[in-house]
Amino acid sequence: MTAILLISSALFCAGVYGLLSQRHAVGVLIAIELMINAANLLLVGFGWRTGGAFGQSFALFTMAIAVAEVVVGLALILLMYRSRGDVQVDQATELAQ
Repeated sequence: MTAILLISSALFCAGVYGLLSQRHAVGVLIAIELMINAANLLLVGFGWRTGGAFGQSFALFTMAIAVAEVVVGLALILLMYRSRGDVQVDQATELAQ
């Protein structure tokens, strides 16, 4: 169980670092996916430890939500690319006008 906790925390920290350091919108989406996968790994690990199937079912549910999040995020990135020509996160506030 300790190995699962260490790997999951390393994945989550890598996702946080990527989220804070990236200026490109696709890199931000990848970092968010890393953090979601770290949470899924923890859910499956705790489900395996307790012997129930609740962890796996919650991980499956969060995967479905993550797919919807990626679809909406990529649609916004395509919209930003079509209107601006690049996908820098700093310029995303200009789309609100």
